[in-house]
Amino acid sequence: MHHRLTALAAMAALAGTTHAQVSQGPKNVPEFGPAFEHQTRAPEIRKAQRFNVEVIADGLVHPWGIEVLPDGAYLVTERPGGIKIIRRGKGVQTVAGAPRVRARGQGGLLDVALAEDFETSRRIYLTYAKPLGGGRSVTAAASAVLQENPPRLTDLEDFFIQAPPSRSSKHFGSRIVPHGGHVFITTGERSSRSARVLAQDLGATYGKVVRVTPGGDIPGDNPFLGQGDALEEIWSYGHRNPQGAAIHPRTGELWTLEHGPAGGDELNLIKRGANYGWPLVSYGENYIGTPVGTGKPRADGITEPRYYWDPVIAPGGFAFYEGNMFDWNGDIVAGSLNPGGIVRLKLRGVRVAGEARYLEELGRIRDVEVDRDGAILLLVDARDGALIRLTPAS
Repeated sequence: MHHRLTALAAMAALAGTTHAQVSQGPKNVPEFGPAFEHQTRAPEIRKAQRFNVEVIADGLVHPWGIEVLPDGAYLVTERPGGIKIIRRGKGVQTVAGAPRVRARGQGGLLDVALAEDFETSRRIYLTYAKPLGGGRSVTAAASAVLQENPPRLTDLEDFFIQAPPSRSSKHFGSRIVPHGGHVFITTGERSSRSARVLAQDLGATYGKVVRVTPGGDIPGDNPFLGQGDALEEIWSYGHRNPQGAAIHPRTGELWTLEHGPAGGDELNLIKRGANYGWPLVSYGENYIGTPVGTGKPRADGITEPRYYWDPVIAPGGFAFYEGNMFDWNGDIVAGSLNPGGIVRLKLRGVRVAGEARYLEELGRIRDVEVDRDGAILLLVDARDGALIRLTPAS
């Protein structure tokens, strides 16, 4: 990893072709068509883009989440359980006091976010696979105070714990997004055939977007308050494994990126109380080639994805680009785990108007963030992973 990234850092990568659509191979389910124009395989963004690729830090162990601190440093989580503070040109520090995690399969220490009042409170949020004994775990969210000199976490306390626990080591979801005095948390449905059906069960927090206060209380306008056995922290449901989530900078709405099975990765605009369909419908199929649920891509009462991919991009985290370095304002910049690199989506309202892909050679991109000066930050998810900074090449 180190030698490959060093070589890449010494060059500017060129992307952009003249094809009408991004080259991506045959569909897994060719008989499924989109519900509206450009819901999939939107026109390719043809303008070429060259990058300078700078390796800020390598030797990171499966980095998962990143935030930019007010002083310009980067706060990064590593799935086995580490938290790092990285300063450009000044090395890497380890943050003490991280929660104990179940680092097995896709589980471990996952996302990180700064509280909306971080500059005064120094509070951060973490999501992680919380071990509960007997090989069981849940997606949990905790808050803590980030202390300096030496860097450490204090006042660590869980404020959301998924229910019920599971022995599965897959599909934790786990992006966390503070917004408007509340906190959104995405959860996966833990993958197994017996568990995935709980994505449609309002009595379980599998396959959901959860919305709570920073203290774990239920906001008074959550959609399922007082509705029988429904869990009141649920904001939306019918999700498979949403590992990307971000707030649109102009509308304030939550968008998510979600792993499908073989085909059917989704970009979703999250609406209060909405059902996104898994595992009843999907634009993909099971990995063994059998139909998902009803065998149909859509149904009455199911909210359509704003975009889907077949074959998949295996989406990680994403950001809405805001800055002056790239002429991309308002575009989505998403990490791809397979085939790798980044995927750019140009929006027109709530529809995708164009798609481009760049830097596949960087490998599995787990998270994307925009630096304070408009550079794009990427986490390469590998045993010898890296933090990369992209700027435009002249």
